[in-house]
Amino acid sequence: MSEPRKQREKDVERWLERGVALRAAFYVFGTHLFAGFVWLLFYIGRHAHK
Repeated sequence: MSEPRKQREKDVERWLERGVALRAAFYVFGTHLFAGFVWLLFYIGRHAHK
């Protein structure tokens, strides 16, 4: 294989790894955000004047 082709493949692989890491971070953040919202609903419901 030629050197520029190896470098290009390495760059693509690095770009894909970064995309996977970004997507995982987004899912973790989104899941925690949703869980916090659900917790807030329960907290408000528990302290509501009935």
